[in-house]
Amino acid sequence: MLMYALIGLCLVLVGVAGLQFSYLFYVDRIYRERKKYLQSLERKYARLTERLDAAEKRVAEQNDLLRVLIPAPGIEDDAWADVIEDR
Repeated sequence: MLMYALIGLCLVLVGVAGLQFSYLFYVDRIYRERKKYLQSLERKYARLTERLDAAEKRVAEQNDLLRVLIPAPGIEDDAWADVIEDR
Protein backbone atom coordinates (compact mmCIF):
# COMPACT_ATOMS: atom_id res chain seq x y z
CA MET A 1 0.00 0.00 0.00
CA LEU A 2 2.86 2.38 0.85
CA MET A 3 4.34 1.70 -2.60
CA TYR A 4 1.15 2.91 -4.31
CA ALA A 5 1.11 6.05 -2.19
CA LEU A 6 4.73 6.79 -3.11
CA ILE A 7 4.01 6.23 -6.80
CA GLY A 8 1.01 8.55 -6.55
CA LEU A 9 3.11 11.17 -4.75
CA CYS A 10 5.79 10.93 -7.45
CA LEU A 11 3.20 11.40 -10.17
CA VAL A 12 1.76 14.41 -8.36
CA LEU A 13 5.23 15.92 -8.04
CA VAL A 14 5.91 15.28 -11.73
CA GLY A 15 2.62 17.01 -12.52
CA VAL A 16 3.53 20.00 -10.35
CA ALA A 17 6.96 20.22 -11.98
CA GLY A 18 5.33 20.08 -15.42
CA LEU A 19 2.92 22.83 -14.41
CA GLN A 20 5.84 24.97 -13.22
CA PHE A 21 7.72 24.43 -16.48
CA SER A 22 4.69 25.36 -18.54
CA TYR A 23 4.22 28.51 -16.42
CA LEU A 24 7.92 29.30 -16.87
CA PHE A 25 7.56 29.07 -20.66
CA TYR A 26 4.43 31.24 -20.51
CA VAL A 27 6.19 33.92 -18.43
CA ASP A 28 9.18 33.85 -20.80
CA ARG A 29 6.92 34.33 -23.82
CA ILE A 30 5.10 37.22 -22.13
CA TYR A 31 8.48 38.78 -21.25
CA ARG A 32 9.65 38.61 -24.89
CA GLU A 33 6.37 40.11 -26.14
CA ARG A 34 6.56 42.96 -23.63
CA LYS A 35 10.18 43.59 -24.58
CA LYS A 36 9.17 43.90 -28.26
CA TYR A 37 6.29 46.18 -27.29
CA LEU A 38 8.61 48.36 -25.20
CA GLN A 39 11.03 48.65 -28.12
CA SER A 40 8.20 49.72 -30.41
CA LEU A 41 7.11 52.31 -27.82
CA GLU A 42 10.67 53.63 -27.64
CA ARG A 43 10.80 54.00 -31.43
CA LYS A 44 7.44 55.78 -31.39
CA TYR A 45 8.67 58.06 -28.59
CA ALA A 46 11.77 58.97 -30.63
CA ARG A 47 9.64 59.82 -33.67
CA LEU A 48 7.24 61.91 -31.59
CA THR A 49 10.15 63.72 -29.95
CA GLU A 50 11.51 64.61 -33.39
CA ARG A 51 8.09 65.85 -34.48
CA LEU A 52 7.73 67.90 -31.29
CA ASP A 53 11.14 69.50 -31.80
CA ALA A 54 10.23 70.36 -35.38
CA ALA A 55 6.89 71.82 -34.27
CA GLU A 56 8.52 73.90 -31.53
CA LYS A 57 11.05 75.22 -34.04
CA ARG A 58 8.27 76.11 -36.46
CA VAL A 59 6.27 77.87 -33.72
CA ALA A 60 9.36 79.83 -32.72
CA GLU A 61 9.90 80.90 -36.35
CA GLN A 62 6.26 81.96 -36.63
CA ASN A 63 6.47 83.93 -33.39
CA ASP A 64 9.59 85.70 -34.66
CA LEU A 65 7.77 86.52 -37.90
CA LEU A 66 4.75 87.82 -35.99
CA ARG A 67 6.97 90.04 -33.84
CA VAL A 68 8.44 91.55 -37.01
CA LEU A 69 5.09 92.07 -38.75
CA ILE A 70 2.94 93.20 -35.82
CA PRO A 71 3.93 96.20 -33.71
CA ALA A 72 4.38 95.82 -29.96
CA PRO A 73 1.08 95.50 -28.05
CA GLY A 74 2.00 98.23 -25.55
CA ILE A 75 2.14 100.88 -28.27
CA GLU A 76 -1.17 99.79 -29.70
CA ASP A 77 -2.87 99.90 -26.26
CA ASP A 78 -1.66 103.46 -25.69
CA ALA A 79 -3.07 104.53 -29.05
CA TRP A 80 -6.48 103.06 -28.25
CA ALA A 81 -6.44 104.72 -24.84
CA ASP A 82 -5.91 108.09 -26.56
CA VAL A 83 -8.78 107.43 -28.96
CA ILE A 84 -11.14 106.47 -26.13
CA GLU A 85 -10.21 109.55 -24.08
CA ASP A 86 -10.86 111.82 -27.07
CA ARG A 87 -14.45 110.64 -27.33
